[in-house]
Amino acid sequence: MSADCLHTIFSARARSAPDRVALSTPDGPVSYGELETRSDGLAARLHRLGVRPGTLVGLSARRSAEAVVAMLGILKAGGAYVPIDPDYPAARIDYLLADSAVPIVVATLDAAPALSGRHPTIVWVDETEAEDKDEGPAGPGAVLSEDAQPWPASSEDDLAYIIYTSGSTGAPKGVAVEHRNVIRLFSSTRPWFHFDENDTWSLFHSISFDFSVWEIWGALLHGGRLVLLPATVTRSPEQLVALLRREQVTVLNQTPSAFHQLLTVLFAEQNTEPSTSGLALRLVVFGGERLEPRMLAPWVDRHGDQMPRLVNMYGITETTVHCTYRPITVADVTGEGGPSPIGVPLPDLRVYVLDERGRPQPDGVPGEMHVAGAGLARGYLNRPELTADRFVPSTPEVGEERLYRTGDRAVRGPGGELVYLGRMDDQLKVRGYRIEPGEIEECLGRLPDVARAVAASREFGDGDLRLVAYLLPIRPADADGEAADRLIAAAERQVRKELPRHLRPSRYVVVPEIPMTLQGKVNRDALGKK
Repeated sequence: MSADCLHTIFSARARSAPDRVALSTPDGPVSYGELETRSDGLAARLHRLGVRPGTLVGLSARRSAEAVVAMLGILKAGGAYVPIDPDYPAARIDYLLADSAVPIVVATLDAAPALSGRHPTIVWVDETEAEDKDEGPAGPGAVLSEDAQPWPASSEDDLAYIIYTSGSTGAPKGVAVEHRNVIRLFSSTRPWFHFDENDTWSLFHSISFDFSVWEIWGALLHGGRLVLLPATVTRSPEQLVALLRREQVTVLNQTPSAFHQLLTVLFAEQNTEPSTSGLALRLVVFGGERLEPRMLAPWVDRHGDQMPRLVNMYGITETTVHCTYRPITVADVTGEGGPSPIGVPLPDLRVYVLDERGRPQPDGVPGEMHVAGAGLARGYLNRPELTADRFVPSTPEVGEERLYRTGDRAVRGPGGELVYLGRMDDQLKVRGYRIEPGEIEECLGRLPDVARAVAASREFGDGDLRLVAYLLPIRPADADGEAADRLIAAAERQVRKELPRHLRPSRYVVVPEIPMTLQGKVNRDALGKK
């Protein structure tokens, strides 16, 4: 893809094949031509309201055709979209509106309860009711005349979006990502994935989570079809499996926790082994959280590691969704590839494993990952000190590069591949010991009947802080009764054999599922209530 903008590449696709289906929605298909026309109309209204290159525009919508129209319309007017999930708590919405200081919010009508009284200028994107629902200085239904166009052109260096992320401490921070950051994500990975107009993608994730950037633009920049999943489907593995078959989805993107739930449904179809009957998947991409390859053993045992390909992609919002690539192989699920292999950097990125003084660590020695290259975001919105702290100049031992300090620990093997070891700030302090939960989770995850293990510290009153291990069995029936007791006994034997006393959990809880956040990551707070 040449130096361009997201919306101009989309428009070229729309001009070349206007009748091709761009979106499959519960209300019916939307063609590239229709999406182009509707987003042009919204862009005209936004331009009339003062949106120009660099203007931040709030976007409050759930997964819908209107959400994609809004995204494209904001970009076409020159703005950058700032997702504000209408399902967030009111306090979170207030914070995002205040911190981003967006002068305009584009919203769907079903987001009205969440936005009521919270912003003076709201543009309702829903096509059928837009003309009499707009609020703001331009008045209802304001549309630019044809002679007022073209609008000021955006460049590849302009902002495309601001997505807020939560750190381990402090308030949420907005990550500022430019058009070029996203475009090169797909051009640099083309030799691996070969995306084209024949692919069907599913939009599984909220637009407030950067995995959605990969899903939405992966489809639209290549002329493919994007299937919009209702919220009920994202929460029901049974409905998701049915949708994947019905829509013949070829590219599925999942957090490991979400995929395990899907795998459980496929297991049930064949009693003890998963079935891919009727599925068209050619690629499953994992991201968003640590992948334990052993959870994929039943799938790989039956279907191998080629069709579909299973790919683990480590990444963070600050490096534009993904920054490493690692196909999962039979060897990985048998434990030969390390606890969580994340592979090699994307071709236009570099990943350094450095010690606390910024010096490269030898192969086999853990350190903090630092990322350099074309995927690095501009920085944090209105946070110059935090930007300077995380986006840093390199040390002489590395060379002259701008680096992003990930806060993640990794080790590089002799073949150059990286293994993910967990967050630097995931360290727990229990009874005076600093503990890496990933070490405990990796140990328990090697049990043949455990699909996933999560270690956390829990308060038992009066300052009594203990380690608790949550065990997700491979077979759902093992979550209760004698089977659960046997699993706990096996876990206790495993840690006594392999871990020092201070790393051994005080309590084990067998759970039927690992609760997830809206972004599809492990919800440790919810686990703590079990």
